Amino acid sequence: MAATPSTPDPDHMRLLVKVARMYHERGVRQPEIAARLNLSQPRVSRLLKEAVDRGVVRTVVVPPEGVHAELEDALVEHCGLRDALVVEVDGPGVDVIPALAAATATYLDATLKGGDTIGVSSWSSTLLESVKVMRAKTTSVAHEVVQLLGGSGSPEVQLHATRLTSRLAELTGAQPVFAPSAALVGSRELRDLLSREPAMAEAMQAWSRLTVALLGIGSLDPSPLLRRSGNAITAEDQRDLRKLGAVGDVCARYFDADGEPVDAPFNDRIIGIEPDRLRAVDRRIGVAGGMDKVAAIRGAARGGWINILITDVEVARELLRQ
Repeated sequence: MAATPSTPDPDHMRLLVKVARMYHERGVRQPEIAARLNLSQPRVSRLLKEAVDRGVVRTVVVPPEGVHAELEDALVEHCGLRDALVVEVDGPGVDVIPALAAATATYLDATLKGGDTIGVSSWSSTLLESVKVMRAKTTSVAHEVVQLLGGSGSPEVQLHATRLTSRLAELTGAQPVFAPSAALVGSRELRDLLSREPAMAEAMQAWSRLTVALLGIGSLDPSPLLRRSGNAITAEDQRDLRKLGAVGDVCARYFDADGEPVDAPFNDRIIGIEPDRLRAVDRRIGVAGGMDKVAAIRGAARGGWINILITDVEVARELLRQ
């Protein structure tokens, strides 16, 4: 194609502007423009491209109220993320879970295209809410949905973890793979023994096939869900974690403010995905909000535990301050 002339003649520019206005301002389609002006359609297409190249047409994106595209871009740059979604909530101090759940459901609906093996951290109130509002896909968009961490606490609350895995599998047309064990057991020997059970071994093998991890981010204080379950981490464990500088966890793997794993006294008793294997997953979607989670979210991003973040406006602005 001939290069765009550096000094076009006035007649050429008049035609270029006329074509651009018909197309962009009046919504006339290219074939109709060609017919009206007695031009070929390829020439109309070239004129429209030239209008953009010369700055005659400038595309401006104006986000509507409640969409925080610039804040999302800043988070990606500042935190070294692959993507970020920032949601609006009604005001300070309100429950952020409904907004985060709706955004997570929409994000999964848009980005799951087929063949994924999805790992899910099943002890997250936000993720539980997300599957309640997520629409079922008409075709299969995932191969497997795999539980990343064993259960914990009362059988009643453990049922939530199973339901999350099975419901997400149902919505995406995937095969559920459960981790039928406690998350935290009494000894390393018992962990090793349970890990060899066929159903648990199947889940652990599936962790190496993950392409997406859907993750809650926990702070040091146990969530209401874990409190109701009879949180398996004792008050003494909590004190030890604070002494170690821990600020939060993903899948019961605790880390410090820089995202580095801490040597928690119960690490060798956890039945759940290992840190290195988790951080090797291609898309690691962290879903968390509320100002009490800021340190944990920042650490999760710094340590590479997540590379996609879904959070609220107040948290996003706070993350950008450091």
